[in-house]
Amino acid sequence: MTRAERIERVEPQHPALPVSTQCKLLALPRSSVYYQGKPAVSEEDLALMKRLDALHTQHPFLGSRRLRDRLERDGVFVNRKRIQRLMRLMGLAALYPKRKTSARGPGHRIYPYLLRGLAITRPNQVWCADTTYIPMARGFCYLVAIMDWATRAVLSWRLATTLEADSEVVPR
Repeated sequence: MTRAERIERVEPQHPALPVSTQCKLLALPRSSVYYQGKPAVSEEDLALMKRLDALHTQHPFLGSRRLRDRLERDGVFVNRKRIQRLMRLMGLAALYPKRKTSARGPGHRIYPYLLRGLAITRPNQVWCADTTYIPMARGFCYLVAIMDWATRAVLSWRLATTLEADSEVVPR
């Protein structure tokens, strides 16, 4: 029997057995019966995360300082460290040119662009894949689509909560 099942078996209002005796019989610490877990993120933080996500979607180059300033202009006064913590929790980071981004790695092979000069004139000649981030009311998901270049038709699509390779998107 799992720990959660044992906790569910404890009856706080039992007429004959007190909670401490029930916990001894079920080999549970008494504190686990009384513990009320807190949500990972408060409702206030969720509202702020939604606002940060909207600002980051509009202006992906803003860091925590400039996001704090934007929020202050809107009348929301938040500590910069809180914004940093929520951005880290959401996986958001400001986009800016980083050092040596165009430098090729040692030993990196250059792959030729195979579609250069190719006239795409018929369906099923060239397919492409696209992944899109979709913000939701409580979190986000990813939309992966396989499309035909000639007809612009969506051949197949899948929604996923992670960007793992095991989500199969096979055209039907």
